[in-house]
Amino acid sequence: MTCQLRVLGCSGGIGGDNRTTAFLLNQNILIDAGTGVADLQLHELRAIDHVFLTHAHLDHIACLPLLLDAVVGARTAPVYVHATEQTIQLLRSHIFNWLIWPDFTVIPSAERPSLIFVPHELGQVEQMGELSVTPLPAIHTVPAVSFLLSSKASSVVFSGDTIGGTDFWQVVNQVASLKALIIETAFADKEHAIADAAKHLCPSTLAKELKEWQGTAEVLITHLKPGESEVTIREVLELDHIHPIRRLLQGEIIEF
Repeated sequence: MTCQLRVLGCSGGIGGDNRTTAFLLNQNILIDAGTGVADLQLHELRAIDHVFLTHAHLDHIACLPLLLDAVVGARTAPVYVHATEQTIQLLRSHIFNWLIWPDFTVIPSAERPSLIFVPHELGQVEQMGELSVTPLPAIHTVPAVSFLLSSKASSVVFSGDTIGGTDFWQVVNQVASLKALIIETAFADKEHAIADAAKHLCPSTLAKELKEWQGTAEVLITHLKPGESEVTIREVLELDHIHPIRRLLQGEIIEF
Protein backbone atom coordinates (compact mmCIF):
# COMPACT_ATOMS: atom_id res chain seq x y z
CA MET A 1 0.00 0.00 0.00
CA THR A 2 1.45 3.36 -1.04
CA CYS A 3 1.17 6.63 0.85
CA GLN A 4 0.02 9.88 -0.71
CA LEU A 5 1.49 13.29 0.04
CA ARG A 6 -0.73 16.06 -1.33
CA VAL A 7 0.87 19.48 -1.72
CA LEU A 8 -1.57 22.01 -0.26
CA GLY A 9 0.97 24.83 -0.30
CA CYS A 10 4.63 25.13 -1.24
CA SER A 11 5.21 28.85 -1.75
CA GLY A 12 7.41 31.15 0.27
CA GLY A 13 4.61 33.72 0.39
CA ILE A 14 1.02 34.58 -0.48
CA GLY A 15 -0.69 36.49 -3.28
CA GLY A 16 -2.86 35.15 -6.08
CA ASP A 17 -2.84 31.36 -6.05
CA ASN A 18 0.22 31.09 -3.81
CA ARG A 19 -0.19 29.14 -0.56
CA THR A 20 2.42 28.66 2.14
CA THR A 21 3.78 25.35 3.33
CA ALA A 22 1.35 22.54 4.10
CA PHE A 23 1.15 18.91 3.01
CA LEU A 24 -1.73 16.47 3.54
CA LEU A 25 -0.49 12.95 4.17
CA ASN A 26 -2.94 10.06 3.74
CA GLN A 27 -5.97 12.31 4.39
CA ASN A 28 -5.54 12.55 8.18
CA ILE A 29 -2.03 13.94 8.77
CA LEU A 30 -0.71 17.43 8.11
CA ILE A 31 2.96 18.17 7.63
CA ASP A 32 3.08 21.86 8.58
CA ALA A 33 -0.04 23.99 8.56
CA GLY A 34 0.52 27.03 6.37
CA THR A 35 -2.13 28.84 4.36
CA GLY A 36 -2.62 25.89 2.00
CA VAL A 37 -4.75 24.25 4.69
CA ALA A 38 -7.46 26.86 4.11
CA ASP A 39 -8.33 25.31 0.73
CA LEU A 40 -9.46 22.05 2.34
CA GLN A 41 -13.18 21.34 2.62
CA LEU A 42 -14.73 21.20 6.07
CA HIS A 43 -15.02 17.40 5.99
CA GLU A 44 -11.32 17.21 5.11
CA LEU A 45 -10.42 19.46 8.03
CA ARG A 46 -12.45 17.28 10.39
CA ALA A 47 -10.53 14.19 9.22
CA ILE A 48 -7.15 15.56 10.36
CA ASP A 49 -5.94 13.70 13.45
CA HIS A 50 -2.25 14.66 13.55
CA VAL A 51 -0.18 17.73 12.66
CA PHE A 52 3.62 17.52 12.46
CA LEU A 53 5.37 20.89 12.58
CA THR A 54 8.87 21.66 11.36
CA HIS A 55 9.03 24.94 13.29
CA ALA A 56 6.93 27.81 14.63
CA HIS A 57 7.25 30.43 11.91
CA LEU A 58 3.92 31.87 10.79
CA ASP A 59 4.03 30.64 7.20
CA HIS A 60 4.18 27.08 8.55
CA ILE A 61 1.58 27.34 11.34
CA ALA A 62 -0.81 30.08 10.16
CA CYS A 63 -3.81 27.79 9.72
CA LEU A 64 -3.30 25.64 12.80
CA PRO A 65 -5.33 27.94 15.10
CA LEU A 66 -8.05 28.28 12.49
CA LEU A 67 -8.13 24.52 11.88
CA LEU A 68 -8.78 23.87 15.56
CA ASP A 69 -11.50 26.52 15.65
CA ALA A 70 -13.17 25.00 12.58
CA VAL A 71 -13.39 21.47 13.98
CA VAL A 72 -14.03 22.05 17.68
CA GLY A 73 -17.31 20.43 18.60
CA ALA A 74 -17.36 18.39 15.40
CA ARG A 75 -14.77 15.85 16.54
CA THR A 76 -14.87 13.43 19.42
CA ALA A 77 -11.08 13.07 19.52
CA PRO A 78 -8.42 15.79 19.91
CA VAL A 79 -5.99 16.90 17.23
CA TYR A 80 -2.45 15.83 18.13
CA VAL A 81 0.23 18.39 17.29
CA HIS A 82 3.73 16.88 17.13
CA ALA A 83 6.69 19.24 17.52
CA THR A 84 9.86 19.80 19.48
CA GLU A 85 9.58 21.02 23.06
CA GLN A 86 10.94 24.40 21.94
CA THR A 87 8.31 24.78 19.21
CA ILE A 88 5.53 23.73 21.57
CA GLN A 89 6.64 26.34 24.08
CA LEU A 90 6.60 29.03 21.37
CA LEU A 91 3.05 28.04 20.39
CA ARG A 92 1.89 28.04 24.01
CA SER A 93 3.48 31.42 24.75
CA HIS A 94 2.69 33.32 21.57
CA ILE A 95 -0.36 31.71 19.91
CA PHE A 96 -2.54 29.63 22.23
CA ASN A 97 -2.36 32.13 25.09
CA TRP A 98 -5.92 33.61 25.17
CA LEU A 99 -4.48 36.84 23.74
CA ILE A 100 -3.72 35.91 20.14
CA TRP A 101 -5.93 32.80 20.17
CA PRO A 102 -7.80 30.66 22.73
CA ASP A 103 -5.94 27.83 24.45
CA PHE A 104 -7.43 24.77 22.81
CA THR A 105 -5.60 22.49 25.24
CA VAL A 106 -8.41 23.34 27.70
CA ILE A 107 -11.30 23.69 25.22
CA PRO A 108 -13.97 22.46 25.66
CA SER A 109 -12.34 21.36 28.93
CA ALA A 110 -8.99 20.30 30.33
CA GLU A 111 -10.37 16.77 30.56
CA ARG A 112 -11.54 16.75 26.92
CA PRO A 113 -9.18 19.09 25.04
CA SER A 114 -9.35 19.82 21.33
CA LEU A 115 -5.56 20.03 21.13
CA ILE A 116 -2.90 17.79 22.64
CA PHE A 117 0.76 18.64 22.13
CA VAL A 118 3.10 15.68 21.56
CA PRO A 119 6.80 16.52 21.99
CA HIS A 120 9.28 14.65 19.85
CA GLU A 121 13.05 14.54 19.49
CA LEU A 122 15.41 14.04 16.57
CA GLY A 123 15.38 10.47 15.34
CA GLN A 124 12.24 9.55 17.28
CA VAL A 125 10.08 7.43 14.95
CA GLU A 126 6.33 7.96 15.13
CA GLN A 127 4.68 4.87 13.65
CA MET A 128 1.18 5.23 12.25
CA GLY A 129 0.10 1.99 10.68
CA GLU A 130 2.31 1.36 7.67
CA LEU A 131 3.56 4.96 7.72
CA SER A 132 6.29 6.45 9.89
CA VAL A 133 7.30 10.08 10.50
CA THR A 134 10.77 10.82 11.86
CA PRO A 135 12.16 14.29 12.71
CA LEU A 136 15.62 14.93 11.26
CA PRO A 137 18.16 17.73 11.86
CA ALA A 138 17.60 21.21 10.44
CA ILE A 139 19.30 24.58 10.90
CA HIS A 140 17.09 27.68 10.92
CA THR A 141 16.67 30.93 12.88
CA VAL A 142 14.39 29.16 15.37
CA PRO A 143 14.45 25.56 16.62
CA ALA A 144 13.46 23.45 13.61
CA VAL A 145 13.41 19.94 12.20
CA SER A 146 13.02 18.29 8.83
CA PHE A 147 11.00 15.11 8.33
CA LEU A 148 11.54 11.63 6.93
CA LEU A 149 8.24 10.15 5.74
CA SER A 150 8.42 6.41 5.13
CA SER A 151 6.06 3.72 3.88
CA LYS A 152 6.90 0.06 3.37
CA ALA A 153 7.73 0.87 -0.26
CA SER A 154 9.81 4.06 -0.14
CA SER A 155 10.45 7.38 1.58
CA VAL A 156 10.28 11.15 1.12
CA VAL A 157 12.45 13.70 2.93
CA PHE A 158 11.08 17.20 3.52
CA SER A 159 13.79 19.63 4.58
CA GLY A 160 11.53 22.23 6.16
CA ASP A 161 13.27 25.61 6.35
CA THR A 162 16.97 24.97 6.67
CA ILE A 163 20.44 25.68 5.35
CA GLY A 164 21.10 21.93 5.31
CA GLY A 165 24.25 21.14 7.24
CA THR A 166 26.41 18.08 7.84
CA ASP A 167 24.02 16.43 10.31
CA PHE A 168 21.11 16.68 7.87
CA TRP A 169 22.99 15.15 4.95
CA GLN A 170 24.54 12.45 7.10
CA VAL A 171 21.06 11.17 7.95
CA VAL A 172 19.61 11.67 4.46
CA ASN A 173 22.49 9.72 2.91
CA GLN A 174 21.46 6.72 4.99
CA VAL A 175 17.84 6.68 3.78
CA ALA A 176 17.13 3.66 1.61
CA SER A 177 14.57 3.77 -1.22
CA LEU A 178 14.27 7.56 -1.22
CA LYS A 179 11.56 8.61 -3.70
CA ALA A 180 11.99 12.39 -3.44
CA LEU A 181 13.90 15.08 -1.59
CA ILE A 182 11.77 18.18 -1.02
CA ILE A 183 14.11 21.05 -0.21
CA GLU A 184 13.63 24.77 0.10
CA THR A 185 15.25 27.53 -1.93
CA ALA A 186 13.63 30.71 -0.73
CA PHE A 187 15.65 33.46 -2.41
CA ALA A 188 17.36 34.18 -5.73
CA ASP A 189 21.13 34.61 -5.62
CA LYS A 190 20.87 38.39 -5.72
CA GLU A 191 19.39 38.07 -2.20
CA HIS A 192 22.25 35.86 -1.00
CA ALA A 193 22.90 38.07 2.05
CA ILE A 194 19.25 38.01 3.11
CA ALA A 195 19.11 34.25 2.63
CA ASP A 196 22.17 33.80 4.84
CA ALA A 197 20.76 36.07 7.56
CA ALA A 198 17.39 34.28 7.49
CA LYS A 199 19.06 30.86 7.31
CA HIS A 200 17.40 29.95 4.02
CA LEU A 201 18.95 28.51 0.89
CA CYS A 202 19.46 30.33 -2.40
CA PRO A 203 20.52 28.59 -5.64
CA SER A 204 24.28 28.82 -5.07
CA THR A 205 24.08 27.55 -1.48
CA LEU A 206 21.66 24.82 -2.53
CA ALA A 207 24.13 23.65 -5.19
CA LYS A 208 26.87 23.58 -2.57
CA GLU A 209 24.69 21.64 -0.12
CA LEU A 210 23.62 19.07 -2.73
CA LYS A 211 27.27 18.14 -3.21
CA GLU A 212 27.02 16.55 0.25
CA TRP A 213 24.22 14.26 -0.94
CA GLN A 214 25.03 10.83 -2.31
CA GLY A 215 21.51 9.99 -3.48
CA THR A 216 19.87 10.05 -6.91
CA ALA A 217 16.22 10.69 -6.03
CA GLU A 218 14.28 13.53 -7.60
CA VAL A 219 14.91 16.92 -6.00
CA LEU A 220 11.77 19.05 -5.61
CA ILE A 221 12.27 22.74 -4.90
CA THR A 222 9.86 24.42 -2.49
CA HIS A 223 9.43 27.73 -0.61
CA LEU A 224 10.19 29.94 -3.62
CA LYS A 225 9.32 33.60 -2.96
CA PRO A 226 6.43 34.55 -5.30
CA GLY A 227 8.06 37.63 -6.82
CA GLU A 228 11.29 35.83 -7.67
CA SER A 229 10.18 32.26 -8.24
CA GLU A 230 10.94 32.11 -11.97
CA VAL A 231 14.38 33.68 -11.55
CA THR A 232 15.20 31.43 -8.61
CA ILE A 233 14.21 28.15 -10.24
CA ARG A 234 16.10 29.12 -13.40
CA GLU A 235 19.23 29.76 -11.33
CA VAL A 236 18.76 26.42 -9.55
CA LEU A 237 18.61 24.56 -12.87
CA GLU A 238 21.66 26.41 -14.19
CA LEU A 239 23.75 25.60 -11.12
CA ASP A 240 22.90 21.91 -10.68
CA HIS A 241 23.27 19.63 -13.69
CA ILE A 242 23.78 16.44 -11.69
CA HIS A 243 20.46 15.74 -9.99
CA PRO A 244 16.98 15.30 -11.48
CA ILE A 245 15.55 18.56 -10.18
CA ARG A 246 12.37 20.57 -10.66
CA ARG A 247 9.95 22.93 -8.96
CA LEU A 248 7.44 21.39 -6.57
CA LEU A 249 3.90 22.16 -7.71
CA GLN A 250 0.99 23.11 -5.53
CA GLY A 251 -1.75 20.52 -5.88
CA GLU A 252 0.45 17.66 -6.99
CA ILE A 253 0.36 14.30 -5.24
CA ILE A 254 3.51 12.35 -4.46
CA GLU A 255 3.02 8.62 -3.99
CA PHE A 256 5.62 6.67 -2.07
